[in-house]
Amino acid sequence: MMLFKLSFNNMKKSIKDYSIYFLTLVLGVAIFYMFNSLDSQQAMLQVSNSQKEIIKLMIVMLGYISVFVAVVLGLLIVYANNFLINRRKKEFGIYMTLGMGKRQISKIILLETVFVGIISLAIGLVVGIFASQLMSILVAKMFEADMSEFQFVFSSDSCIKTCIYFAVMYVAVMFFNTISISRYKLINLLNASKKNEKVKIKNPFICVIIFIFAVTLLGYAYWKVTADVNSMTTADKILPPILMGIVSTILIFWSLSGFILQVVQKMRKTYLKGTNMFILRQINNKINTMVVSMSVICLMLFMTISILSSSLSLRNTMQRELIEMTPVDLNLYKTANLPESYIKYGKEIKTTKEQREDSKITVQETLKNNGLDMNVLKDIVEISIYADNNLTWEIFLKDRIQEIKAQFPALSYNTAEQIVKISDYNKIASIYGIEQYEIKDDEYIILCDFGSMKSVRNKVLEDSNNTLEIAGKQYKSKYNECKSGFILMSTSHTNTGIILVPDNCPLKENMKEMTFLVANYNANSDEEKEKIEELFSSSDSGFVQNLSNNGLDIDGLTKISIMEASVGLATIVTFIAIYLGIIFLIASSAILALKQLTDASDNKQRYTILRKIGCDEKMISKSLFSQIGIFFGLPLVLAIVHSIFGIQFAISLMSGLASKDDLLPSAIATVIIIGIIYGTYFLATYFGSKNIIKEE
Repeated sequence: MMLFKLSFNNMKKSIKDYSIYFLTLVLGVAIFYMFNSLDSQQAMLQVSNSQKEIIKLMIVMLGYISVFVAVVLGLLIVYANNFLINRRKKEFGIYMTLGMGKRQISKIILLETVFVGIISLAIGLVVGIFASQLMSILVAKMFEADMSEFQFVFSSDSCIKTCIYFAVMYVAVMFFNTISISRYKLINLLNASKKNEKVKIKNPFICVIIFIFAVTLLGYAYWKVTADVNSMTTADKILPPILMGIVSTILIFWSLSGFILQVVQKMRKTYLKGTNMFILRQINNKINTMVVSMSVICLMLFMTISILSSSLSLRNTMQRELIEMTPVDLNLYKTANLPESYIKYGKEIKTTKEQREDSKITVQETLKNNGLDMNVLKDIVEISIYADNNLTWEIFLKDRIQEIKAQFPALSYNTAEQIVKISDYNKIASIYGIEQYEIKDDEYIILCDFGSMKSVRNKVLEDSNNTLEIAGKQYKSKYNECKSGFILMSTSHTNTGIILVPDNCPLKENMKEMTFLVANYNANSDEEKEKIEELFSSSDSGFVQNLSNNGLDIDGLTKISIMEASVGLATIVTFIAIYLGIIFLIASSAILALKQLTDASDNKQRYTILRKIGCDEKMISKSLFSQIGIFFGLPLVLAIVHSIFGIQFAISLMSGLASKDDLLPSAIATVIIIGIIYGTYFLATYFGSKNIIKEE
């Protein structure tokens, strides 16, 4: 009973002095519950079948991610608890002096851990349950779902899962605590508060040399992932800049503690002003003893900023471009002039007589022949797309082929160029509502809007010798750059190149690659459009069954399917990014906060000395605030610098999916998220440290 009361009183004292630990536990539980309760929230969302499948996929992926998150939170809890145990060494020494054995001390800590676990789990679940309702609204908004049946939902499965995961974490904490207590010696426990961390004095000259080397190495890594990003095509080429960034980060923090104090000491007015001397020496010692920790925190913050900004930018770009890139309801296309056999994906495909006959007629005729009522469609436009095997990407690139291959070795340069007559394209452009073009009889235009491919083609078009031989006739480019335009609907700008030629270009029938049809649904409401959509997508549709029975196949895209798939992809990426980003942010903030609280406790005597030499409480509070601000600010500032280049690299890798134009709103959203969580930990650390060092 005595141990129970003692544990309960210690736990109440811990809540007051170590609110950071409880804040971390509560946030961890709440976030874990929120992101694992989507399965129960899905039931009340009125979404299409394809969207339900996407949400199921997202739930499965979040389940796997949750295992990784649980490991991160588990390590964080063990790390945080270790700080608390070290903080109480003198207390444990007194217990042992009074005759208490290590087993009894372990029992006290065990009971405290149980109390802390139950309280933090209960509060975290309550917060998570209410916050998950907001998550439901967010999911519904992202999927544009009907919220008419919205109701308060409690996920028993998520609650059980959260309890099990955190119970395992607390068991791990108990295990490590028992091991720690068993290794303590009474003399070391009693003198723990008198021991300082060993600080090795570094040679300032060597530190300056290493700092310059680290900054240079980091600058080279930045250059590789931005200016030389086109060479970053495989994992073995991406890994070296990443390793350079990690090594540089560690070296920067290691070298800073060796010369920054000496540099500021030369600035006498600044160094001797107020409590600056005390602040700088405190910061210098902290960095000196936390080189690896500061580096890890910096890299975690970098990952948080990059993940959040890039994913939000991806979502913003996809949302913005969806409307532009899906101007009609339907795209249908089929291969023209099918041979008896052809090679596809390295395999020989043999065609039937029916398929070869069908490939000679238009898409509209195929639709009619297989029982589709053409009255369900309107604004129908059908064109032919040609391909000339004598005009490939390699031939188009001409003398620049080696230069381009060095930059983009993964491209298939034997791909035949797609060719469209100008009047046919203008028919498509008219219904799409995009720019139409005019050309002379000896001119051509390249349409391309895919970032990296556009830059490649522009290099060729900038040359004075940009003529092409098409169907045995010479043509010159009307423009010295690619123009915007597309034929096939998509989620974003992914057109790698279409050559527009005059109508009198002698394109032959055997050069026809495919026939392409665009149309709108003859409907006045979303419900009517959904019914027409089923004619093309449902396996129960008579039209689809007729195609299958006749051994025919028509490829196609619909506006509805593209939007649902795009929204699903963007939502999955966004949710996983927010999940991981917040966890990394909490881990980084908690480690910094716990270290600062421990230092405040260890340095309590030093603040007492400051009071004795005349410093008032206002000066001491300002000194503490400055220390914590610099301590929190250093890894964040370097992480922001890393992120400036890291985000550019991520956007380059997602070329065609994410745009730099959408970085600003994404950056603002990221700043808000980081400001709330990082700022909360910063203020909690400041007030907690202030409470620890206050005069008794």
